[in-house]
Amino acid sequence: MANKNSNLQVAKNQKDDEFYTTYETIEKELSHYLNHFNDKTILCNCDDPYESNFCKYFLLNFNKLGIKRLICTSYAGSKMFKKNAIFKTSNKKHGYVLDVKSVDDEIINTNEELARFIIDNNVVHELNGNGDFRSEECINYLKDSDIIVTNPPFSLFKEMMSIIMSNNKKFLLISNQNALTYKEIFPLIQTNKIWTGFQFGEMKFRVPSTSPERKTRFWIDENGQKWRSLGNAMWLTNLDNEKRHQKIFLSKTYNDRDYPTYDNYDAINVRTINDIPSDYYGVMGVPITFINRYNSEQFIIVGEANHGSDNEFDLFKPTINGKELFKRILIKRK
Repeated sequence: MANKNSNLQVAKNQKDDEFYTTYETIEKELSHYLNHFNDKTILCNCDDPYESNFCKYFLLNFNKLGIKRLICTSYAGSKMFKKNAIFKTSNKKHGYVLDVKSVDDEIINTNEELARFIIDNNVVHELNGNGDFRSEECINYLKDSDIIVTNPPFSLFKEMMSIIMSNNKKFLLISNQNALTYKEIFPLIQTNKIWTGFQFGEMKFRVPSTSPERKTRFWIDENGQKWRSLGNAMWLTNLDNEKRHQKIFLSKTYNDRDYPTYDNYDAINVRTINDIPSDYYGVMGVPITFINRYNSEQFIIVGEANHGSDNEFDLFKPTINGKELFKRILIKRK
């Protein structure tokens, strides 16, 4: 495990993927899943109890949601963790766990109030290890949980998903849209085992003070806090939601001028989701963002077209008259 632990910190340092979710982003998404949390144990397994807005959201709404138990585990090397007069870390090599089974109806609106609740109720303790979500200690917490809700490091998203799916857990995670065509993720979408949530696209995140400044999608607020925005962020889940049952309204009709066939595969190219023809039932190549509107009652996902060799689902390189196109998702009407 020592090698894994060091790899976790290296990944965070090199890939700069410590993005901390705003309370508003969490509240906006979770408002669509309120009925899922009643009498459930919730695990936030990449979340500093003192800093995480996931932790704050579930504590503030503990009784409203009818949560049975809330567990938050944090990695010891978190760059966002702050030492101050209210709480201090005694060992930088150990992660922390918050474990709550009841919350009085009190308001927790600020980080100071959150810290005071934690101190007064003695609900945060050091872990034996450093809080790596892949450690046996943290996986045992996962096995005791019903739903995993967090924003994992994007570079370790595949490992997070592997642990969740192998333990047959429900989840609601933030990632970037590149994950949709990972060979470990795409078949789960294709077989309708997971799907996107409601927020798909622009999201803003707090980032550590050590994050390098960037020319775009980066700013520092009046309090000196650094921020990044991502245009390709998303929520991914296996909790049912109404969006995944909404059908795409199809208003276009097929013609061979607007819908050319690929050079090396019997499928037509569809420029945008709104251009999907209502009268065509062969294979169609559509933008990757189609996955955010995929309804398995209306369409079948056949595969993808990128390089023709990335994995077993990558069927060909999409070209028309010798011109290479962006990655496509291959679909058929039902």
